[in-house]
Amino acid sequence: MKKVIRILGVLMLVVVATLSFASCSNDDDPVNNDFFAGTYKGKISYNDGSTNNSTDNGSVFVTKIASGTKYNFAFSNGIPDLNGVEFQQSGDHTLVMVGSSATSYIRIDNNELKILYMKDGKTWTANCTR
Repeated sequence: MKKVIRILGVLMLVVVATLSFASCSNDDDPVNNDFFAGTYKGKISYNDGSTNNSTDNGSVFVTKIASGTKYNFAFSNGIPDLNGVEFQQSGDHTLVMVGSSATSYIRIDNNELKILYMKDGKTWTANCTR
């Protein structure tokens, strides 16, 4: 009897975990969620003066970290990550990087990610959608 209960418990855990992951939607809004994680796909690039890495089929995994205003950007194709970038809300469903300028700009909404970020002679770009 204990073995049957243990098997049923594991089965229920697997079902709940599967439903939890399947319930995440591409319509999740990075502005209104306390927790946000989403993958944006499209053109990404990185240049540090000696390395130039660019692809039309890259991805950026975006996560909102515990502070609620800071985000991490994990790039594919060996491009270094951007971590702890602070944002402020711009409009109903858009986040814009705090301190945006002509040389550093990150914009996120539920459908698009646009990045032009320059720091210490390094440049990250992304033009991606979900």
